[in-house]
Amino acid sequence: MNSTQLIQAHEIMKTDERHARLEHDPAFTKGAAFIGGAFCPIDQAAVPIIDCGFTHADAAYDVVSVSRGSFFRLEEHQQRFAEACGKIRVTNPYTREREAEILHELVARTGLQDSYVWWAVTRGFTPSNRADMVDPSKFTNQFYAFAIPYVFIAEDEQRERGLNVAISTERIRIPSTAVDPTAKNFHWLDMQMALFEAGERGSEWAVLTDAEGYLAEATGANIFVVNDGVVLTPDSECLLGITRKTVFDLCDEKGIPWEARRVHGDELRNADDAFLATTAGAVMPISRVDSRPLQHSEKEDKIANLLHDLYWQKRWEGWKSTPVRYSIN
Repeated sequence: MNSTQLIQAHEIMKTDERHARLEHDPAFTKGAAFIGGAFCPIDQAAVPIIDCGFTHADAAYDVVSVSRGSFFRLEEHQQRFAEACGKIRVTNPYTREREAEILHELVARTGLQDSYVWWAVTRGFTPSNRADMVDPSKFTNQFYAFAIPYVFIAEDEQRERGLNVAISTERIRIPSTAVDPTAKNFHWLDMQMALFEAGERGSEWAVLTDAEGYLAEATGANIFVVNDGVVLTPDSECLLGITRKTVFDLCDEKGIPWEARRVHGDELRNADDAFLATTAGAVMPISRVDSRPLQHSEKEDKIANLLHDLYWQKRWEGWKSTPVRYSIN
């Protein structure tokens, strides 16, 4: 397989009738939101300015995708979200079942068959008695959610040729002793600054390490390195991504060995192959690191390409899917 044979996922979503948008209220064309216990068009959604999620970046969130009218690994995303809420000590005001109903209805209101679905519980409003700031139960936690058209962080053309990523030399990932990366959270400033650094260096995406130079994660994505036919990915200082787990499943199906362990940045710089994995784009091949071609970036049998196509093939066949309930009572 060569890079020109990748499944053109974005183009297929735009042109294939199996992805065609269903009938919907035009008010929800740009997307739908759930704010303050009610549904509204995305461009009418607003978060109270005194919510600690806004003022302190104090929240847990998750993102699940929909394609061809089905959520992918919805229950696993919900489970991870529930665990994240527990880790940062916020309480979801809704049950797991009601949460799922809200996510289904958001997509249904938009008519989208390919959607990016986001939801969060924030710390919310501070207690009226400032002495209660030390007690997490005294805050009024808030739930927010939205559904918009599916988001790709790398277009078809970028995935075909492979991304040019830069390993940040100016920033490190926030250490897990400061902010737990396994609880998906709003702390993005380290990643955003690294992304700006990557742009200034002529790259398209950024990868962060820990203080010792070992890979943590890319901006909004897990990082994978392939050397001698083995897929490697960090086992700490990173989000335990659902797409990361999917990569493990696909490797097992194809008999590709994989290992989660500490991976030094030099292993990425000298890799045979590499890729990112995230809900917003799935598997995204890498061809250059710090603007230098990977050692075997022109090989025909790139594992990244194989996993990219297998992901979309299985996904569209209904693997680990939950059909969206488009009928709104």
